[in-house]
Amino acid sequence: MARLMSVALTEDQVRARTKTVTRRVGWRMLEVGDRVTLCQKVMGRRRGEPLVRIVDVEIVSIDRQLLDTITAQDVVAQGFPEMTPPEFVAFFCAAHKGCFPETEVTRIQWRYLA
Repeated sequence: MARLMSVALTEDQVRARTKTVTRRVGWRMLEVGDRVTLCQKVMGRRRGEPLVRIVDVEIVSIDRQLLDTITAQDVVAQGFPEMTPPEFVAFFCAAHKGCFPETEVTRIQWRYLA
């Protein structure tokens, strides 16, 4: 059974297939070849709120890196071609409590299965 991953902040990019990379605080358990189901929202759903599955992906690359080392190319792969790396880092930190530019994050790259 595939793991579930929320893409609440980037649902449009996932649906458009323009996002192929994500950064996560944690997610150290993944391995290359794992399958993940990207969902609208996973945790924090209210009672009776449905789980909306968007698409299945296969993990092709995983590594750990400092958030503020993101490249312009990876900002695009994250689904934000209009942002600079510093803008993306500020956006990411604002969306993840306790995360700072020097925080080590997991960089996850995938390919779409359908």
